[in-house]
Amino acid sequence: MKNQIVSKEEIAPNTFRYQIKHPKIAKKRKAGQFVILRVHEGGERVPLTIVDSDPEAGTVTLIFQAVGHSTRELAQLEVGDHLMDLAGPLGKPTHIEKFGTVCVLGGGYGTAPVLPIAAALKAAGNDMIGIIGARNKDLLILEKELGAICPRLEVATDDGSYGRHGFVTDVLKSIIDEEKVKVDFVLAVGPTPMMRAVANLTREYGIKTMVSLNPIMVDGTGMCGGCRVEVGGETKFACVDGPEFDAHQVNFDLLMKRQATYKPQEKAAADHACKIGLDKA
Repeated sequence: MKNQIVSKEEIAPNTFRYQIKHPKIAKKRKAGQFVILRVHEGGERVPLTIVDSDPEAGTVTLIFQAVGHSTRELAQLEVGDHLMDLAGPLGKPTHIEKFGTVCVLGGGYGTAPVLPIAAALKAAGNDMIGIIGARNKDLLILEKELGAICPRLEVATDDGSYGRHGFVTDVLKSIIDEEKVKVDFVLAVGPTPMMRAVANLTREYGIKTMVSLNPIMVDGTGMCGGCRVEVGGETKFACVDGPEFDAHQVNFDLLMKRQATYKPQEKAAADHACKIGLDKA
């Protein structure tokens, strides 16, 4: 049945991989596109990248972190449960071409959106280098899956518990400076400060770089304006103009300011305990 969860796996602490039945989305989706879901009628609309799909089985694969009120509600669902809504595929597909040597960088949960794009770039004939990072070893995801796409996969952790001690930008800089690898194209997805750091680094070398942005988003159709970002001095909407943009043109400071808009409300929702037991209904 449409919108039914057919498999559920916790691939890292509070990070889940769901396969959800939706034959139309599974058939139409392309790399870089996303869906918006609701757990129940009164629920928040949650945008998530389509990590993979199986057109024959009619399923799409989504990965998310249970960090806020709505994603924690999503994480409470089990195999056999149904989502209220699953709309998509949304957003522009990634522009894919043969660049030459491509380096894809994934930070934390951002490795999930990288995976389908890396697969499409490899299929276009690019030489793939992957770099993934996380705060520690336990939070790394999809190392095996991205390693199957990228003949060279480097890992970095902030605390040095696995791979190289440091950040993904340290690894990229080492590849460019010390190994003298000519990188023709970079794709980076992860926390906004990480994407800004990658953009600042590759700007020095004149390497074309794209980032997939994750601003606040509501309807996913360009109507609400919630996901507006500034790119090259112009206002763009991540849901219909993106979610991928030229990293060297993105106003990251403004993006981070807008992402923090609802932090007090998110904290209040996280701390809320229903006194009449509705949360246990």
